[in-house]
Amino acid sequence: MIDKTTKTARTSSKKGKKFYITTAIDYVNARPHIGHAYEKTLADAIARWHRLIGDKVWYLTGTDENAQKNALVAKEKGIPVAKFVKDNSNIFEDLCKKLGISNDDFIRTTEQRHVKKVQEIFKEIFDNGDIYKGKYEGLYCTGCEAFVTEKDLVDGKCLEHNREPLKMSEDAYFFKLSKYQAQIQKIIRDGLIIPKEKGNEILSRLEGEDLRDLCVSRTNLEWGIDSPIDKRFKIYVWIDALSNYITALENKEDEFWPADVHVVGKGINWFHTVIWPAILLSAGYKLPKNVLVHGYLTLGGQKMSKSLGNVIDPFDLLKKYNKDSVRYSLLKCSVFEDSDYSEEILINRNNNELADKLGNLVSRISTLAERDGLEKCDNKLLTKLKLSEIEEFMQGFEIDKALGLIFGFVDRINEFVQSKKPWETHDKKVLYQAVDSVKAVAILLSSFIPETCDKIAKTFGFEIKYSNLAKGLVYKNIKKSEILFKKIESAEKNELKEEKIKGGKEKLNKAPEGIISMADIIKYDDFAKLDLRVGTIKKIEDVEGADKLLKLEVDVGKEKRTILAGIKKFYSKEELKGKQIIVICNLEPRKLKGQVSEGMLLAAVNGDESSVVLLSPEKKIDSGSKVQ
Repeated sequence: MIDKTTKTARTSSKKGKKFYITTAIDYVNARPHIGHAYEKTLADAIARWHRLIGDKVWYLTGTDENAQKNALVAKEKGIPVAKFVKDNSNIFEDLCKKLGISNDDFIRTTEQRHVKKVQEIFKEIFDNGDIYKGKYEGLYCTGCEAFVTEKDLVDGKCLEHNREPLKMSEDAYFFKLSKYQAQIQKIIRDGLIIPKEKGNEILSRLEGEDLRDLCVSRTNLEWGIDSPIDKRFKIYVWIDALSNYITALENKEDEFWPADVHVVGKGINWFHTVIWPAILLSAGYKLPKNVLVHGYLTLGGQKMSKSLGNVIDPFDLLKKYNKDSVRYSLLKCSVFEDSDYSEEILINRNNNELADKLGNLVSRISTLAERDGLEKCDNKLLTKLKLSEIEEFMQGFEIDKALGLIFGFVDRINEFVQSKKPWETHDKKVLYQAVDSVKAVAILLSSFIPETCDKIAKTFGFEIKYSNLAKGLVYKNIKKSEILFKKIESAEKNELKEEKIKGGKEKLNKAPEGIISMADIIKYDDFAKLDLRVGTIKKIEDVEGADKLLKLEVDVGKEKRTILAGIKKFYSKEELKGKQIIVICNLEPRKLKGQVSEGMLLAAVNGDESSVVLLSPEKKIDSGSKVQ
């Protein structure tokens, strides 16, 4: 059975506890790319999970509007900086809405709540004696918004942005980062960074060099937050940007700080696990509990980034595909390692996992449950659900592994249904176990594909509540589910298919009596996608002006279809009445002789079309039964 002890202990110990999660805030110098969508969706799955198990969650995301790269791009485009950053921030916020991100707040670093608090933090550090005036001479990467050294470069270029840094010399204020090196090393050893390997990378760097004090101001700039100790300077972006995790809380600071987890990409690991803790220590704040460092999405093995210009636009995907298909395809990527991602990967995950496994399962058992009903019983199938392992993976932020285990259970349900054959046995206890197990799947998947899980819950009549996982519920008034996920063709296959369909339509229009080879319409590989069902002929009529056509009324289970078929000279009306045939139910309606035909029949035709034999099931079976 489900490990109820583990579940109860975890949910009860967690219930009512706060959980504060953040993403990095994004530069708004360009539109968001798929990497931004991934990070927000990853954090969203974690936030939704903690709400599900009873935590009091606050989820923050937002945009970094004060970065110099924003001002530079605005100037290049001839747009006032304030308008430029506002317009682009709105695009990032719109992405959150279109992805179904459940963030509780969206911080923009030009907001007064942020500006005021950043100046307070800067002043607290200064008053603590950790900021002093000096002169900076060295290299500055505008992509990183950071000063770099020669050893940070590869072939003279920043490895992260593939560009040469600028040589700079200016008066500046410095933060005594070196003062906190020993403390930072200790908190990293104590497990600040997840995964451990990313912590070891930072420790290796810290143990191999002495920290240099950090430049925390810029001069001769019009854009940014004024330094509270010298109005000639702007506060350097990393004190400004990193502080958003506190500034956004305002009157919720006592309730939610420190952060339970910052979710960031590996390119900004150093800033979040070395610079940020040092700032907090100096300013007298508690440290975040964890920093989750995720891998990059790559395209052909190369990191995607706006500066490299090899990005996928998430808005394009969201226009073309189901929101939950996009979310699922992202969350299947490895959290801790780099993962290749493409539109083709999205399509494969939609078709092979969401449509074939989950969607077909829900459609199948909801249809049978509506027809035969359920009988409540002990759900032994639920013993196959590895709930404790799923919970452990979610606690450790291994989202992709948890998702894999949930879909492993979907496989078990499909195997169970296939082996028990409830469409033949009409076994109501088997159907109950299948429905009750799908309930568990939907509750667990609600953190990943929430919109779909709401539909499943509505179909079977249960609430998405963690406490319902192990409860054997009573399910009433079940109706056949809508199609949750449609199969998607790749762009190349769609083009070929359209050509084939176009040719088939031309042949169909020329066919005077409605007999046509299916090979003229679709390719062999596409037959697997056809909805083939058993139909029972209820009524037969002649078609005016047609020598070969008959108009058939066919019962296909949920409905009756009108089908025009060129079989008049091969079958009498008496032979056809009550005959069971195979109907293709998911073809578009077609007009023949001015009448609409809502499907096609499968038949065997000899070479000269002198004989046509309708294909029929060997034994009598319910109308609407699916041919597999």
